[in-house]
Parts: sequence; C-alpha cells; structure tokens
Amino acid sequence: MQRAVLVPELLVADLAASLRFWCGLCGFHIAYDRPEDRFAYLDRDGAQVMLEEAAGPGRRWITGKLERPFGRGMNLQIAVADCAPILTKLEAAGWPLYLAVEEKWYRVAEGDVGVRQFIAQDPDGYLLRFSQTLQAASPATQPLDQAHWKL
Repeated sequence: MQRAVLVPELLVADLAASLRFWCGLCGFHIAYDRPEDRFAYLDRDGAQVMLEEAAGPGRRWITGKLERPFGRGMNLQIAVADCAPILTKLEAAGWPLYLAVEEKWYRVAEGDVGVRQFIAQDPDGYLLRFSQTLQAASPATQPLDQAHWKL
C-alpha cells in the first residue's frame, strides 16, 4: 500500500462501531492498526483515512468540545469505480442516506465531469460522499477565471 499524501485523521466516539460502518458497509479495510491506542488506518483503493477513538489513551489533538455530528462543514469525497455495491450494503443494513443517489455535473479545470454520487453519514456524523465518474472531462464551455478568487 502506498500512503496518500493527505490523510484525514478523524476522532470517533466508538472505534468498533466506526469500523463496522467504514469496513463492513463501505468497503474499506484495515491497512494497519494499533488496538492499544484505539487507532486504525483504513484504505479503500487508495482512499485513506485514520480513525482514532476520542476517549482512547495517549494524546489527542482536540481543539474544542466534541459534539455530534463531528466534522461539521466537511465532507470526504471518495472516488469509487461503482457506487452500487456500497449502496446495496447500506440498504441491507437499513442505513439511511444523507443525500440520495444523484447524477451531477461539475465544472473542473479541464471541462465538465459527470458523477453518480450519494452521501452517507458515519456513526459520528462525518459525511462520506461516494463518487463514481460517468464521463471523462470535456473541453470547458467557460474558462475558469481565477482572478475572481483574489488570490
């Protein structure tokens, strides 16, 4: 396994419950773990995340009071080859979707890209947006005007 250059580390209330969701329903596997630290490093075809139990031993970098839903204002986009297997497992488990399956087009630097996507919330409220590419990028109809961002 090659480690990604950016890997979020998410604090969770119950590592076992989170692993049942992330691995059992969403197709991640434990690349390695440190049970004594209540920590697991997960991978799903190169999408990587670290989960750490908030009340576990050792140091935790907590900047404020942890209240569910955790991760407010953030969603993690996870590229997948096919959304269907994950949707099937979530449905079989009776897991509700935060955003129902949709087809959406986004303008990107190279043009427009179509995706089939949905969002599920993990046990702590983190939003996972699974995204399946429908079509490769095509020439943009409008160039991206970076000047308006006032960089």
